Amino acid sequence: MAFLLTKWVRFDIMFFKIDRNLQEDNILLKKYRFGFDISGLIIFLIVMLPNFIWFAVPAPNDILRNESVTTIVDIIGSICQVLFVGLICVIINKERNKLRFSPLIILAVICIILYFAGWILYYNGITNPLVIIAMTLPPCLAFIFFALDRKNIIAVVPTVCFTICHLIYGLVNFIL
Repeated sequence: MAFLLTKWVRFDIMFFKIDRNLQEDNILLKKYRFGFDISGLIIFLIVMLPNFIWFAVPAPNDILRNESVTTIVDIIGSICQVLFVGLICVIINKERNKLRFSPLIILAVICIILYFAGWILYYNGITNPLVIIAMTLPPCLAFIFFALDRKNIIAVVPTVCFTICHLIYGLVNFIL
């Protein structure tokens, strides 16, 4: 009987902890609302601009058109990309500041400039590991910095997952 009572008390304590965690999560979710954040769409389109050009105009020594050997990672990365783009565009933190040149936005802009520099080098026929990293990591970091600035922690999770997948893709297919 004491054994059953002990198990019941433990279950009751665990249930209380779970209930308290759900209440805390609910409070955190109340900070967000659905809406449309045009700045999320704009940063996505800016980062995608070199990709749109690349689809239309092949670069010399265009190694990016080779078939990927990381198919599963690419699929997971694509799913995470769709998720984070959707989340930075439609999930809005009610406590965010107005969009301004904060340190995180400045870091995002620097990352985008590095990314564009990587594409410029790529279109000049340079495909060394530094260029591949410049085309892989900075755009992802720009999205992370943007999401953090907008206090959109919900979007950070798939963005970090996308970053990991994108980095694996770049390293395995073009550097290693």
